Amino acid sequence: MATAARRKAKTAAAQIQVPQTRDQVAAHIREIGERQRELDRIQADMNDELATVKERWEILAAPHAQRVEALTQGVQIWCEANRDTLTQHGKTKTAAFPTGEIGWRLRPASVRITGADAVLDALRRLGLKRFIREKAEVNKEAILNEPAAVAHVPGISISQGEDFTVSPFEAELAEVQ
Repeated sequence: MATAARRKAKTAAAQIQVPQTRDQVAAHIREIGERQRELDRIQADMNDELATVKERWEILAAPHAQRVEALTQGVQIWCEANRDTLTQHGKTKTAAFPTGEIGWRLRPASVRITGADAVLDALRRLGLKRFIREKAEVNKEAILNEPAAVAHVPGISISQGEDFTVSPFEAELAEVQ
């Protein structure tokens, strides 16, 4: 019984072909390019098929979406005309109907700034500096330019990695006029 409790996990051995010569590396790179191009073709075919399917369903859905929009506008017009009654003179924001409910909701306030420099100047001139945020942040570009100057500063570390890339040669087709 003790052997039944000790089951071994089995995993498949990695099936990686490691090239042994320069010519084999070149052949692998060629195959990588071929397979990448095939993946691109498969993805393009998939996207073409998805676009066709999406278009078909959008055509079927369009009249329903248009009708929903028209019905919603009609309901809103009637509800706006009867808002005082529906909201019990502003005591509620929703009204129930046998088939659903309607409601009015205030969106959160938002601030939109046009001409930020002019607005900042105006706020400074008017003594409204409490509405100006001064942001201090570490200049990482300057640190990369002078790494020795900050080498002793705690909390700053500079790292650099290396990526291995394989770039099969490809040629672009001339644009057909």
